[in-house]
Amino acid sequence: MKKILITGCNGQLGRAINKEYETEKETVLVNTDVGELDITDVAEVIKFTEEVNPDVIINCAAFTAVDACETQFDTAYKINAIGPRNLSIAAKKVNAKFIHVSTDYVFSGEGTRPYREYDDVAPQSAYGKTKAEGENFVKQFGDKFFIIRTAWLYGDGKNFVKTMLSLAEKNSEVNVVCDQIGSPTSATELAKMIHYLEPTENYGIYHGTCEGICSWADFAEKIFELSGLDTKVNRITSDKYPSPTKRPAYSVLDNYMLRLTTDFKFMDWEEALKVYLGK
Repeated sequence: MKKILITGCNGQLGRAINKEYETEKETVLVNTDVGELDITDVAEVIKFTEEVNPDVIINCAAFTAVDACETQFDTAYKINAIGPRNLSIAAKKVNAKFIHVSTDYVFSGEGTRPYREYDDVAPQSAYGKTKAEGENFVKQFGDKFFIIRTAWLYGDGKNFVKTMLSLAEKNSEVNVVCDQIGSPTSATELAKMIHYLEPTENYGIYHGTCEGICSWADFAEKIFELSGLDTKVNRITSDKYPSPTKRPAYSVLDNYMLRLTTDFKFMDWEEALKVYLGK
């Protein structure tokens, strides 16, 4: 019987992983969130991990409120950097595989081609800096690990798709930025990737996003189109949408390692969105 410890189980990805594994009779999921395990406390993490003795740890826990990270840097650093460090140390102690989820924000966002796993990181925000440090700690303290960078994630929880649909209920038109480019990624698709890699020893850094690229405005238009709504999207530039965080203008990730070392392929973002919306 395989035992998998999940942190951040109540987030979009944590929920998607639970759904992905629900038909696996030979796998037991030990779900934890902040109430059950404080990943920022190394002693607690080691004690808990030694008691559970998992074969795999999947870290879905993160401080993802990017604007709040700018004003709560210490908290973000504890969760996004020290947390993965602690889990890496604990995983090594019990000889467990460690799967850590990271982000496109570790890059500058000023590129002109999709980022590959070997490209230099250059985070421009507090969120990106803390997540990049989390990656560094996993590489420093980890042994059998997968680092998976994803972007523009949506699933069961608060996300861009639900925000747009909610706005459409009250407004005939919405303003959405058109100069930030990325790849909307279904948490269901990312959970499939994790499930695919988890039993293997194909360790390393991976990018994991749905195929294809678009702007946030394109994404919003597709959401409305598939939902049969005639809500108008007003395309605005980022300077018209004030934010304390420098958001990546270009954060397309190339699933390069997946292509070279596996036969796993993500669904195209438009097809994955159809599935999510039940269309």
